[in-house]
Amino acid sequence: MSDTASEAFTGTRPVSDAHQFDTVALEQWLYANLKGFAGPLSVDMFKGGQSNPTYKLTTPTHTYVMRAKPGPSAKLLPSAHAIEREYRVMSALATTDVPVPTMGALCEDESIIGRAFYVMDFMPGRVMWDQALPDLNREQRAPIYWAMNDVLAKLHRVDVAGVGLTDYGKPGNYFDRQIGRWSKQYVASVTQDIPAMDNLMKWLPQQLPATARDPSLVSVVHGDYRMDNLMFDANEPRIIGVLDWELSTIGHPLADFSYHCMSWHITPGAFRGIGGLDHNALGIPLEDDYIAQYCSATGFVSPEQLKADWPFYMAYNLFRLAAILQGIAKRVEDGTASSPQAKSSAAGAKPLAEMAWQFAQQHHNH
Repeated sequence: MSDTASEAFTGTRPVSDAHQFDTVALEQWLYANLKGFAGPLSVDMFKGGQSNPTYKLTTPTHTYVMRAKPGPSAKLLPSAHAIEREYRVMSALATTDVPVPTMGALCEDESIIGRAFYVMDFMPGRVMWDQALPDLNREQRAPIYWAMNDVLAKLHRVDVAGVGLTDYGKPGNYFDRQIGRWSKQYVASVTQDIPAMDNLMKWLPQQLPATARDPSLVSVVHGDYRMDNLMFDANEPRIIGVLDWELSTIGHPLADFSYHCMSWHITPGAFRGIGGLDHNALGIPLEDDYIAQYCSATGFVSPEQLKADWPFYMAYNLFRLAAILQGIAKRVEDGTASSPQAKSSAAGAKPLAEMAWQFAQQHHNH
């Protein structure tokens, strides 16, 4: 990814008209509700963040990050922009070995600034936008990947009841729920005809492998665990914060892990994958080794079992991502998507759906 593209996501800019709010009201609320807060407050906007506008709040002594809904709930898609869930899950994980930012305060009262929001500590570090890691040398790349693998395995081993998240997800099979949810959201946000999506909506519910139906495999799932949702230490290959928990729930760890592994199949470009690159030459772990490490760290399934079911998991995840991107396409059309990058994301739904359908057919041939 070019410098301008990564700059588009990592830098800040003045708050755009569409995302303006009453900063005086915010400052007053923070005085009353955020421990240790002292103004004066200045507000900028981070350039990335397609769904929930993200702001940088600066005071003379402290820097915070504020995540807000893009508008009042009445105007938003149901279940989208679930910032109160993000706040709850990161607060719960603060006591575990999963690195998360420190939460400050949550405001669900829309009368303060016209939308719900929460505030957390700002974490200085590195966000890696290009999964090929062009800015690092060959020896530095694998440790970044193994750190991602390790943190995801730690997340999936968190004791759900022990951290008070038993009711954070719904009962029943996670895949059935997710396929239903994203099918429904896709149908509600269609802007073009995608035959592969119609095929997948019929095929997926009938093809769940035994590993996907195993009731013992239940964990906190992030829902969008990929390199650019992680904050790395400024110098070491260490993750200091897992970000963007909007899609997190109690679900199936293999769904979360296989989603993360889509990178090995998606080509570089709009989705920042590493598909088709020479992983060995780059010093990036091979997918099979990455899968084996996760299996060994979690003990959930054997690498052989997981590989046999891999086409289903890839088809499912690509379908889900296509549905998410189609939701962005609909928001672009409706004028509520919050970044110029949203337009290029929106164009990705169809090719991803077609790739998902190719995986589905491989599964069929087993």
